[in-house]
Amino acid sequence: MRLVGLTGGIATGKSTFAAALRALGVPVVDADQLARAVVTPGAPALAEIAARFGPEVLAADGTLDRRALGALVFADPAARRRLEAITHPAIRRAMEAETARLAAAGHDLVFYDTPLLYEVGLEPAMALVVVVLAPPEAQLARLRARDGLTAAEARARLAAQLPAAEKAARADVVVDNADASAPLDDKAARLVADLRAGLGRRLPSQPPRRY
Repeated sequence: MRLVGLTGGIATGKSTFAAALRALGVPVVDADQLARAVVTPGAPALAEIAARFGPEVLAADGTLDRRALGALVFADPAARRRLEAITHPAIRRAMEAETARLAAAGHDLVFYDTPLLYEVGLEPAMALVVVVLAPPEAQLARLRARDGLTAAEARARLAAQLPAAEKAARADVVVDNADASAPLDDKAARLVADLRAGLGRRLPSQPPRRY
C-alpha cells in the first residue's frame, strides 16, 4: 500500500479534492477526525491533557472543553507546544493504525489529509506529497465567505499557517485550484491513475508535477 500525503493552505480546496478522491473509491484518512477521536473521554491523550492543564479544560460530562483549552494555549506558544507534544504523537499513532487497517483490507492507495503535514514533519512517512494550491487572494475571498470573517480576521488566519506557495514548492504534486468553479474530479481521477501507474517522488532538480 502507498500512503500519499494531502495538504494545502486554508481555503485552497483540499477538502473538496479529498471528497473527489473518496468518490473514486480511494480512502482518505482525515487528520482532523483523528484529532477529535484521540481526545474523547477515556482516551489516554485526554487524561494527559487534563493532568497537564487542569480539570478546568474538561466539561461537566467529561469531554474536552475546547473553548477553555483554547483560551489557555492560543495566547501562549509554550502552552501550545506542550499540548502538541501530547496530541501530535497520539494522532500519528491513530493514523498508523488506520492505514494499517486499510492495507489489511486490500487497499493499494490511501491518502492522508492533514493541514500540518510539513509543520509536524510527516513528509518522510509519505510515499509522496500532494498540495492543493490556490492564489492568496482566492484563499482570502473563500475564507471570508465560508466563515463570515472580516478581511483582517481572514488575513490573520492565513498568516498563522505556512504559506500555501511554500508548501507547493516542497511538494511532489501540485493541484491547481485557482478557479473555484472548475470541478476537481477530473484532476483527482488523473492523479489516481498516474499514482497507480507508478508516479512517485520527484527528483530534487525537478519541479512539482502539476494538475
